[in-house]
Amino acid sequence: MARTIQSLERAAAMLRLLAGGERRLGLSDISSSLGLAKGTAHGILRTLQQEGFVEQDAASGRYQLGAELLRLGNSYLDVHELRARALVWTDDLARSSGEAVYLGVLHQQGVLIVHHVFRPDDSRQVLEVGAMHPLHSTALGKVLSAYDPVAHSEIVEADRTAFTPHTVTGLADFERLLDLIRARGWAADVEETWEGVASVAAPIHDRRRMPVGAVGVTGAVERVCQEGDLRPEIIAAVRDCARAVSRDLGAGRF
Repeated sequence: MARTIQSLERAAAMLRLLAGGERRLGLSDISSSLGLAKGTAHGILRTLQQEGFVEQDAASGRYQLGAELLRLGNSYLDVHELRARALVWTDDLARSSGEAVYLGVLHQQGVLIVHHVFRPDDSRQVLEVGAMHPLHSTALGKVLSAYDPVAHSEIVEADRTAFTPHTVTGLADFERLLDLIRARGWAADVEETWEGVASVAAPIHDRRRMPVGAVGVTGAVERVCQEGDLRPEIIAAVRDCARAVSRDLGAGRF
């Protein structure tokens, strides 16, 4: 069995204690409940407090869960809300485009696929929910890089691997591409990640007008493109889907 880190175990136990007990607990309560020396408990609490996971009431000196945990919890809930709001619209997009539809969010310097609607035919397909796609070469990733400052900073610092001869890897060229994406409101990937595959994606915003994900269509180049260009009806359908999900998340009209 893999070895665990004792200090992290103790910190996790402390957070669970604060989450499940009274609203606020004193140092003595925490140390005795967890069987820790007061000095050890205080050191862990101080670190958690510095990171925003724990707050200390100035008047009583007691501890409670901090705002950073709430923010992380909201991020988790946001993904589930995003998926729930997108279910109907992504199904409609798959039917209208005849192609597979992906919903992705920024995660660990990549795009995490949180929802996948199969291409509406009888072909054999593999569910990709939970898969990670590259930021710099996929349409979903480029949309996130264009609109999300965190994604942008990560992709600038990352190694932009050339998956095919069409992959844009130079930083100056990539920045110009992001400017174009922001100007037109959508991104494309025509054989930049996988040979013979093309994608179109658009950003999804929440009630704060912040980018929370991207939705896109992916299929064979010969179906998604026509005479060398992306089919305009697919671009329009993807953008309409992104706007609809954004509206359902409270973003208003874009």
